[in-house]
Amino acid sequence: MKFSNLFKKKNVIYKPNDVGSFYNKNHDAFIKVYGEVIQAFRTNNLDTILNYQAEQMGLKPEHRVLDAGCGVCGPARYFAKNIGCKIEAVSISEKQVIISNEHIKNEQLEAKITAHQYDYHEVDKLFPKENFDKVYFLESFGHSTDKEKLLKSIWKVLKPGGEVYIKDLFRRVSNNWLVQRKIDAEINKINKAYFYDVTDLNAFVDWVRKIGYVIVFIKTIDIPLADFENLSISNEFQELTGIAKIDNWEKYIFPIDFFEVKLYKPEYNIEKGKHRYFLQNIYQLQMNHINKEEL
Repeated sequence: MKFSNLFKKKNVIYKPNDVGSFYNKNHDAFIKVYGEVIQAFRTNNLDTILNYQAEQMGLKPEHRVLDAGCGVCGPARYFAKNIGCKIEAVSISEKQVIISNEHIKNEQLEAKITAHQYDYHEVDKLFPKENFDKVYFLESFGHSTDKEKLLKSIWKVLKPGGEVYIKDLFRRVSNNWLVQRKIDAEINKINKAYFYDVTDLNAFVDWVRKIGYVIVFIKTIDIPLADFENLSISNEFQELTGIAKIDNWEKYIFPIDFFEVKLYKPEYNIEKGKHRYFLQNIYQLQMNHINKEEL
């Protein structure tokens, strides 16, 4: 076997509706273990992680926001109540949208949140062009079956000057090929069990730059580690469902990194963009939108 073949990316073998069926089937287990904020990497006090994420996104009351992969709208309801922004929430799971709408009605948030059962790869068909100030994915981006298509769809509904925030799992990389083979084997198990496609960071950077996004940051989450729950919450879910259960933690090689990413859709006006981001990126984007006759 050639060394290069060890890390060859496998095609995604599930469809968006499979993700919806997975959450419909396992809804009760997710709620029992995670509650209404379905994030594996989370703080002991959920207000801490949600306030942090709102700050990183820069949410403001006047913003129109898209929650892409909303779960039961736990974060969306928190942001609507504490920030005051208006949120369109999308999930492929019928069960999650039904439960979301019950919570929205009970908490009298109908004027702030609308939940849709829809494939987030197609949000450009659901919402008008350049409709949102902010779009966020909270451990939902990895369910995408075609991440480049998804990022293009988000680009269409994002306003110039708008931002995308992603907090998710990314493939860990080792300089030891034997370790890397074990990492990729564990990632394959995660992908198969959770209808996931853990993102390769290098491929991700290529996609977003090709589409035209400016990368604001890619980083680990800036919250003290002591504030985070250990991963026993994920163990509890695995014990409850039998999904991707890890039998020997002493020999387990952790295969992922949790990163947060922020992307910016540049203004087409250089004067508006240069005070925040690299002028050459803004200039390149503007040039791509200028008619040849104007050059």
